[in-house]
Amino acid sequence: MSDFKDLRIVDNFYQTSAFFPMPTILVGTLSETGETNLGAYSLCFPYYVAGKEYYAMILECRNNSNTAQNILRGSKVSLNFIPDNPKYFREAVRLGFPGEATEEKMKRCLFTLETGLAEGVRPKVIKEAFQVFECSWDGSLENAAQDRAGYTEGYPPPYRNFNGITSKFGAHFILKIDKILMKEKYYQSIIGGVKAKDFPALPVDYGYRDSTNFWYSPFKKPKPEKVQAKEGDLQSVKYAASRIDPAVKFTDEACAKLTKIPRIFLKAALTQMVSIAKEEGISLIDEPALTLINDKRRAEKKR
Repeated sequence: MSDFKDLRIVDNFYQTSAFFPMPTILVGTLSETGETNLGAYSLCFPYYVAGKEYYAMILECRNNSNTAQNILRGSKVSLNFIPDNPKYFREAVRLGFPGEATEEKMKRCLFTLETGLAEGVRPKVIKEAFQVFECSWDGSLENAAQDRAGYTEGYPPPYRNFNGITSKFGAHFILKIDKILMKEKYYQSIIGGVKAKDFPALPVDYGYRDSTNFWYSPFKKPKPEKVQAKEGDLQSVKYAASRIDPAVKFTDEACAKLTKIPRIFLKAALTQMVSIAKEEGISLIDEPALTLINDKRRAEKKR
């Protein structure tokens, strides 16, 4: 018989009823006076990752927090990923304590603030961060831009499902990513190929907290595990390639080099290859043409 126990699910279940690994992010917003406010959050995750006209994160927070109220007023946000350093995490815990006005907690802030790269009036970014997402709240989704700041004792219904004010005390914000800022060392590793030594040291919030402590895990060098790719057979690749565009053909040798592409991504990859081939005036994709096309695909990805 299994030794699992049925644990009661309560409010803030990810902290009170579970061990749930999460990032530690300092969210920058603009106060009513235009000062950058930093708040510590872990409930911030990728939301739109492909197939949309933009990429986005989702931030979940209390709707009466400084962060939520500032987003409702202004929409611009910086998501600052801090490195693993005990004094930085201690400061993140301090900045995450609710109830302090911006001017009170920011006047003794440990971090250095500087202007980011996105255009317009925005919260500053943390110089010590290893990466920053500069974002804009998409208030058009669910007409959430109609929600207004000012309710600090709880919002009345009706509530939205996934964007804006979602409950009496809760809020969700879909944040369009305008810029990803990356420190030079990590930028070069992503462009040139990441190895274990290239990963930034970052803290992982352990999820569970009690009335006394936040708990987090310090950084350890990651270990690689080879992707167990299941190769498609040559006939499947040839069949898929023949159905993309009758004006562009693939040789058997070129198709043989594409068998490691996972089946779920094959059509999209072949479609992109055909598009580049037509731009280059290529009607037959052989091995040399495939090399040229893949170089252009990699260049586009880097851009």
